[in-house]
Amino acid sequence: MSLFKARDWWSTTLGEKEEFDQGCLCVADIDNSGSGQDKITVGSYMGYLRIFNPHPVKPGDGMKAEDLLLEVQLRDPILQVEVGKFVSGTELLHLAVLHCRKLCVYAVSGTLGNVEHGNQYQIRLMYEHNLQRTACNMTYGPFGGVKVGLSWTTETTMSNKEGGQKLKTRDRQQRQGRDLICIQSMDGMLMLFEQESYAFGRFLPGFLLPGPLTYSSRTDSFITVSSCQQVESYKYQVLAFATDADERNETEQQKLSSGKRLVMDWVLNIGEQALDVCVVSFNQTSSVFVLGERNFFCLKDNGQIRFMKKLDCSPSCFLPYCSVSEGTINTLVGNHNNMLHVYQDVTLKWATQLPHIPVAVKVGNLQDLKGVIVTLSDSGHLQCSYLGTDPSLFQAPKVESREINYEELDQEMKELQKIIKESTKTQDILPKSEKDCDDLRITAEVSSDLDAISQAIDSEVRAEAVPSVTVKITLQSRLAVQKTKLSICVQPPLALTRDQFIFDLESCGSKAVALSVFLKGNYPPAELEGNVVASYSTPTDLNPEGIPRVAQCKFRLPLRLICFPAQPSKTANHKLTIDTNKPPVSLVNLFPDFADQSDEDQVNVLGFQLLTGSRITLLASKTSQRYRIQSEQLEDLWLITKELIFRLEEHFKKQNSKDFTCIFSGSVPLQEYFELIDHHFELRMNAEKYEELLSERAIQFRAIERRLLIRFKDKTPAPLQHLDTLLEGTYRQIIALADAAEENQANMFQAFTKLKSATQLVIMLISLWQKLSTDQVAILEATFLPLMQDTQELGWEESVDAAISHLLRTCLSKSSKEQALTLSSQLSIPKDTSRLKKHITLLCDRLAKGGRLCLTVDTNIQQTMVMPGVCTPIPESDLEERTAIQGSTTMFTNHRHLIKQKSKTDLPQGALEETEKP
Repeated sequence: MSLFKARDWWSTTLGEKEEFDQGCLCVADIDNSGSGQDKITVGSYMGYLRIFNPHPVKPGDGMKAEDLLLEVQLRDPILQVEVGKFVSGTELLHLAVLHCRKLCVYAVSGTLGNVEHGNQYQIRLMYEHNLQRTACNMTYGPFGGVKVGLSWTTETTMSNKEGGQKLKTRDRQQRQGRDLICIQSMDGMLMLFEQESYAFGRFLPGFLLPGPLTYSSRTDSFITVSSCQQVESYKYQVLAFATDADERNETEQQKLSSGKRLVMDWVLNIGEQALDVCVVSFNQTSSVFVLGERNFFCLKDNGQIRFMKKLDCSPSCFLPYCSVSEGTINTLVGNHNNMLHVYQDVTLKWATQLPHIPVAVKVGNLQDLKGVIVTLSDSGHLQCSYLGTDPSLFQAPKVESREINYEELDQEMKELQKIIKESTKTQDILPKSEKDCDDLRITAEVSSDLDAISQAIDSEVRAEAVPSVTVKITLQSRLAVQKTKLSICVQPPLALTRDQFIFDLESCGSKAVALSVFLKGNYPPAELEGNVVASYSTPTDLNPEGIPRVAQCKFRLPLRLICFPAQPSKTANHKLTIDTNKPPVSLVNLFPDFADQSDEDQVNVLGFQLLTGSRITLLASKTSQRYRIQSEQLEDLWLITKELIFRLEEHFKKQNSKDFTCIFSGSVPLQEYFELIDHHFELRMNAEKYEELLSERAIQFRAIERRLLIRFKDKTPAPLQHLDTLLEGTYRQIIALADAAEENQANMFQAFTKLKSATQLVIMLISLWQKLSTDQVAILEATFLPLMQDTQELGWEESVDAAISHLLRTCLSKSSKEQALTLSSQLSIPKDTSRLKKHITLLCDRLAKGGRLCLTVDTNIQQTMVMPGVCTPIPESDLEERTAIQGSTTMFTNHRHLIKQKSKTDLPQGALEETEKP
């Protein structure tokens, strides 16, 4: 327990799901008991009015039934409650309740009870004012000055020479002890009420949004903070003599000579929005306090700053009051960190902790206890507290003594440390597989056959029939789970008939849902895999709402979803050859869903026709252990190559062959890969050009609009000078540019998908070429595929360039001097792709010369020391890079021949043995 925690004297919670604000709390002797004891009045936005008189037996007690004097529900939301002398002919206190469209004044009275039920309290409506405008807040006070004597009215008629308008002014001497009410509307009108009668209304100049409002009786002025972040003061006499807001119309408001203008007494710019304004008077002087979003200010009567204090936390409410010390003022400031600070001028005197964030704070006398702090939160937590440092009376109970078995403790400690060590290694937000989740397991089953009736909706593919396949997802819960939300995701341009399901599994059991997947875009996808993620909550005894958890699983889609059997093609622009260490397998056995069993020629050759138009041919050698894939487009080779390797691995796994490997001995198609990069980058540059042109045309369009509006508003019409024609032409240009930008965006998304397919193909070829491990392939994938989708702010080119540069300076570096080089911390779109292509070529060059991808740099440095002369440093000049690229181009055409040309003294023993193999 904190030593400086606010001491709870009495507290309660008001209603359920009610809302409150700073104007909803008032502390005063509302029933005019004369005992000097205040009552707490609270109004809520739900229309409930409550009056409390706390009587705790001991500090910290909650509310008892007799503490609630009155609770009544009014029909309208309560914006603000105030207590003052609002009824003529009496100086008793009455309650003013401000609604959105009505002001009501009530008399609160109590009847002495004769039975055990106690006293009976009730409210009686004295009068009400129906407002023509929506109210925001109100203030009260003896407007116009307080003088002893009867009230009289003097009317003066003045003639306005220009407009002939009659202006009526009122000079009212008021009876002592009367409070008038001023209400500020949402549109900037001050409506003044002289108790039962309406006096006048005035509009604030330059008004945009309402701010806090208060009244200073010493200067007889109203003080508010406008939306321009200025503290403004208006004299009551200036308001009374200004033009009546109810009588002037829109035309007269524009005339400067129509009546007397409403001018400010003084104005001060504080540079921030204000939360509240308050006036405190002491020693024949008064000060204006303004609570801002970051500071609170103390101003003199004339608007000069007396002092200001910068707050460390975001404030929520405040209450200034006179201090015991001479010439100082204390201020209570509540903030959003559940703290209440007490300042003496600008010095922090006390800080105390509250159980809630206060939106209103008051000080009152309750049960002969003076200075009780009353706070109210926005959710209805009402608390009466006092400041102090009462010690905590809690004492920890004694622990029962028992003999300790150190051997059992050591064994338990070892087991816990083992669990902690395992959890730190495998810690992740999502489970690794569906087996890791015990409460809910997900299984996804893809149908072996395509749907008899296609479920494709709004597909852009031009084929006659777009196929679809059904995926059945089953959820099995071991316990009761809540708020289960199932989300299914596939890579575009694949689409789903439904991607979300929401249901509750109240008891252990299973739930199955079915959906269909089809090709929506007119280009092949980069992946044929899908993810299923289920988010749910498991309730516990301590947390009945449930602990959020996540389960997931993956599924593979069939190749028949995007292509169908076709005649093989003899010619192609792009060819890849994959070597294996096992005898060749018949393609009919590998691809039974694409082969015709009766055709003997399909044993060694198969054709795949994509739905988007491209054709891929797969050939198997009759004598050697090679497979060739060829196509007109480089990116189309990816899915067929991946499917071939996957089916080969599955085939030999069924035969219990564990040493099956695939080898790529050809040249990595970097030049064709660079063409895809250039095409994607060109579309990104076009998108920037379209954005600049759209911005220019939009500026031109707005400038023409402004000129046209000036011409249309002019009282003496002038010729348009073809501005309307220019406006129409600019509008057509904007529409054409927007259409072109949308088309370019769609092309860029399609190009990025093709680039991902080609990138994954290059990664696979490099991994087969250099026989990379699984961890090294993961590093390569994270380097070349850092983004799921690129944007103009962060694109693929700059992200991959930064990642490759990091590899070249760390694990693929030659010395520690290269590792000391730092990269730029800001990523921006490059001017061209030459630097990126050079870095990709250097990466392949380093891998070809023996470099290995790893996360620990020291290991690689040691490796490069063992292999001197193999890795070359990053070129420091363009000439050196050009030389490296020319050498690397020769290497990628036939890298085996290049390795044979190396002197055997420069290679380790393992590499020497590798060069001697055929």
